[in-house]
Amino acid sequence: QVQLVESGGGLVQAGGSLRLSCAPSGRTFSSYAMGWFRQAPGKEREFVAAINWSGGGTSYADSVKGRFTISRDNAKNTVYLQMNSLKPEDTAVYLCAATLSLGVATGAGEYLSWGLGTQVTVSS
Repeated sequence: QVQLVESGGGLVQAGGSLRLSCAPSGRTFSSYAMGWFRQAPGKEREFVAAINWSGGGTSYADSVKGRFTISRDNAKNTVYLQMNSLKPEDTAVYLCAATLSLGVATGAGEYLSWGLGTQVTVSS
């Protein structure tokens, strides 16, 4: 397993932007497929975006497609989630996840390691 630490959350007005970062520990970051999930109070954890080991493959939830962009910099051991045009319904704890996979993993059950999450709050 790999340890994950998210950062970049905060409070933003509707229509604003935030960029989340996730910095896994270890020297084999480039071997991991990465994903972002979110969980709002009283709701189940839901998939947001995922990226394969090279960055050449990505997948998005329909609710964020066209607004969010996932990317990774393997030289910096970091995966990013750029969130634009934020809406109040995007308010949640955002969690980074990692798994050893050659493809893009979109199911929570596919991931082996999870961060503690970072809070994103979007005010109307």
